[in-house]
Amino acid sequence: DENGEKISKSRGNGLTLEDWLRYASPESLSLYMFQSPRKAKRLHFDIIPRAVDEYASHLGTFHNTTERTVQLDNPVWHIHGENTPDEDLPLTFSILLNLVSACNTDDPSVLWGFVARYVAGATPESHPLLDRLVTYAIAYYQDFVAPSKVFRTPTGKERAALEDLVAELGLIDSDADSNDIQTQIYEVGKRNQFENLRDWFGVLYEVLFGQKQGPRIGSFVALYGVENFAELVRASLKHAN
Repeated sequence: DENGEKISKSRGNGLTLEDWLRYASPESLSLYMFQSPRKAKRLHFDIIPRAVDEYASHLGTFHNTTERTVQLDNPVWHIHGENTPDEDLPLTFSILLNLVSACNTDDPSVLWGFVARYVAGATPESHPLLDRLVTYAIAYYQDFVAPSKVFRTPTGKERAALEDLVAELGLIDSDADSNDIQTQIYEVGKRNQFENLRDWFGVLYEVLFGQKQGPRIGSFVALYGVENFAELVRASLKHAN
């Protein structure tokens, strides 16, 4: 389990197949079982998002090559065989979790409004795997992420940096790509003398999302919208007063 202790039915420190399948796809569970079958593995709820994103990564790798030997070495072939889904998953599970948090909604259609803007022409019908991921993200967020959120008040230096970030976001084009946005946020941290930029991004996660870590900020802002993210920062600063 999460403490490195052996799972016991009497102690109830494991999770059932039904538990996993409420929050993630059967394919992600198959991948978890496929990897290191002869070794003891940690099994707790925090494992699920990583398994989901690893499955998506392997799926993308499978379709990015036509070399048969490489495909046969890919775990998704051993999960699906010749019926491997041909669908790109453009968003990670962790980004979707933060989108649910920022939107404060359990309505998939609201989340799809953002997804469709980020991925031109995307619909639940054209991206059925992603649609399932949206539903899983809502359930996982409500049961595990939301109850454990701890928002903290920014220090004086952090507040100044966040105010600087709001101003910088106002200069970024609404259609800027995730790399450009990431670079600008990075520059705000440097400008405000964060010697370790990991600390700066940690401020964003802890103050804005109430958690210690999260997805790549640039990718999240591109999905959520530059102005929406700026408003999220402004609201956090106002709440911290």
